Parts: sequence; structure tokens; C-alpha cells
Amino acid sequence: MRYSRQRAAILSFLQSRKDHPTAEFIYLNVKEEFPNISLGTVYRNLNQLADMGMIAKYHFEEHGTDHFDPNTNAHQHFVCNHCNAVIDLPMKETFDEFSYLDKEVAKNFDGLIQGHRLYFCGICRNCLDTISSHTNE
Repeated sequence: MRYSRQRAAILSFLQSRKDHPTAEFIYLNVKEEFPNISLGTVYRNLNQLADMGMIAKYHFEEHGTDHFDPNTNAHQHFVCNHCNAVIDLPMKETFDEFSYLDKEVAKNFDGLIQGHRLYFCGICRNCLDTISSHTNE
């Protein structure tokens, strides 16, 4: 893939984040530096970066849209049911320790299990605090 200033800006912006932004959010921020960039260009570049393994692309059913993460190491996520935040979960167990799930499911499945996708959902601390403060008013 040839070098592109726009792609470099998209990657740089994403690497500055910890919140797994959507393409639309990235577009609105990169547009400040590149006013003529299109949303389609942002999507295309994000997909190219994901295909090359430079970033991770996640699709959470609750959101109905893709989220992008510069951290390509295997890790777990939490999705807030209230504000839709996607948060990395610090876990003592490594991702490989969840491989027992693949083996367990494979015992009763007449096919080939190649892996799984697992994420946790609930209400994040910020939303809990907001809900709690409104309840106490």
C-alpha cells in the first residue's frame, strides 16, 4: 500500500485514542486537518488498515456499527448498554486461556470451531454515577 497523508492522519488519530471510535467520529476529527476528506475515504482507509492487521475492527450488535482499535493484541471488551462506550477490560487471564471454550463447544459440534468472539456488556462506571446522581436528586 502506498503512503497516504490522509491514511497516516487517520491512523495517528486512532492511535491517540483509547475509546474505540467509529468511522464517523474519526471522520469528524480528521476532517479538521483535511477538510476535503470524505467519509468514504475514511471507511476505505480504516478497512485497508484492518485488512493489513495494523488496527482491529470490531462490530458490536448493540451499536450496529464498526468500532476501530489501534490495539491489535488479543483482549476483551466491555460495551456499555447505556452510552455505547467500548472499553478494554483489564484481565489477569490471557486471551489464550479462553481457548478451552473452543474445545468444549467443539465436543458437541459437527463442524470446525476456529475461534470465538466474546465481549461483556452492562453499565459503565460513568453511567452508573450519572444514574445514581439523578436518582438522589
